[in-house]
Amino acid sequence: MFLYFLRLCFMYYLCEKYYKPKKKKDLYDPDNHDGVITHLEPDILECEVKWALGSITMNKASGGDGIPVELFQILKDDAVKVLHSICQQIWKTQQWPQDWKRSVFIPIPKKGNVKEYSNYCTIALISHASKVMLKILQARLQQYVNHELPDVQTGFRKGRGTRDQIANICWIIKKAREFQKNIYFCFIDYAKAFDCVDHNKLWKIQKEMGIPDNLTCLLRNLHAGQEATVRTGHGTTDWFQIGKGVCQGSILSSCLFNLYEEYIMRNAGLDEAQAGIKIAGRNINNLRYADDTTLMAESEEELKSLLMKVKVESEKVGLKLNIQNTKIMASGPNTS
Repeated sequence: MFLYFLRLCFMYYLCEKYYKPKKKKDLYDPDNHDGVITHLEPDILECEVKWALGSITMNKASGGDGIPVELFQILKDDAVKVLHSICQQIWKTQQWPQDWKRSVFIPIPKKGNVKEYSNYCTIALISHASKVMLKILQARLQQYVNHELPDVQTGFRKGRGTRDQIANICWIIKKAREFQKNIYFCFIDYAKAFDCVDHNKLWKIQKEMGIPDNLTCLLRNLHAGQEATVRTGHGTTDWFQIGKGVCQGSILSSCLFNLYEEYIMRNAGLDEAQAGIKIAGRNINNLRYADDTTLMAESEEELKSLLMKVKVESEKVGLKLNIQNTKIMASGPNTS
C-alpha cells in the first residue's frame, strides 16, 4: 500500500513539474534558437527510455532536484511511462525543463597547490531524470560522431581506451629503437579544455560534420540558459548563468568535445601533413584520448611544425595549451 501511494505521489510530482505541453512551432529557423525540427530522426521510443533508465549507475549523488536514481528503479514501468511522455514532449517541442538545465558543480582538487583555481577540475551533478533523455541523445549522436572520428581518437568510444594508446606508444618506441630511429613526442595538455568550448562554434562544427539539424537544435536549446551553482564544504553559491563549455562528467560532454577537437585537427591539416611516422604505409602523427593529444614526428623541426599548427587552430576556437603541463619526450637509439 505504501509503495502504491509512493508511486502515485512521485508520478504526480513528475507530471506537474515537467509534463507541461507547449505549443509546437511549424517552421525551423536556423537563426532561431527555439526553432523546431521534426524530421530525420524517429520519435523517442519507450524501449529507449527503459534502456536508458536501466543503464544509469546506482549510488550516485543527485542533482539539484534531490531525487535519487534508486526511486526510479523502484517504480519501474510507471517511471518508464511518465519519463517517456516527458522525453517525447521535449523531442517534439525541442524545449527543455529548466530544472534539467541546472547543474551542481563540485570542484575536485588535483595535484599541486589547492589554493590555485587552475589545480581544480569540476564535475557536474545533474538531475537523474534528465540523464534518461541525455543517454538517448548520446546514443543517437554517437553513431554520427563515430563516422567522423578517425581511429587515432579512442576517447570514450566503445571497445577503446587509454590502454590502446599506451600500447601504441610503447610499440612505436620499441620499433623506433629496433630500426635505429629517433622519435619525438609532444604530449599536449589544454587549459580547462571542456570549460572553454564555444557553443556557437560547436553548433557550426556539428553542421559541417553532418550532424542532423534536429539533434543540433536540441543540444543548442539545452545549453541556452543553462544555470549552475557551486557546492563546497562551506555551502552552495547562488545560481549563475553558464555561457560556454561542456560540463566534464556530463553524459554528452565527451561526445561533443571529440567533435570539437576533430575539427581542430582537420583544420591543422594533420591528415595531409608529411610529418609523422610511417606505419604499414600509413602516416601517423597523432594519437588522442578526448582532449589528451600526443603528436609524433621523426625530427624536432617536424614536431615543432605540427605543434604550432595545432596551437594556432586550437586558439581559433578558444582552446589554449597549458604550457606547464605540455611535455616533450625524445626516444631512440641515443636515448635508451
